[in-house]
Amino acid sequence: VAAHNVFVYGSLLADDVVRVLLNRVPTSSAALLNGFHRFSIKGRVYPAILPVRNRHVSGRVLMGITDPELHILDEFEDVEYQRTRVEVSLLESSDKLQAHAYVWSNASDPNLYGDWDFE
Repeated sequence: VAAHNVFVYGSLLADDVVRVLLNRVPTSSAALLNGFHRFSIKGRVYPAILPVRNRHVSGRVLMGITDPELHILDEFEDVEYQRTRVEVSLLESSDKLQAHAYVWSNASDPNLYGDWDFE
């Protein structure tokens, strides 16, 4: 069984949301994604990330995600996001990890602004 790592930085930081989607809460670790920035999106409660030099996004890595679960996350993130391979650093160990992250599809979207914080 394939096991995937998925870096999450928005709605999926909430265990409740993950549990509704996957019927479980996978093991996760706090992590940092370098070379990206997390934007707010006008009129949306959830954020977007895009590559931005010298910036970073803090989030979590969900570990041991199965192929069917990855498909569920793909459906949840929809066409506005592109699943991309990234390298993240785990906060506890500074270990580097390959992971999937959902990156905003429209790099020149005028609705992106500022920062976004999970609250």
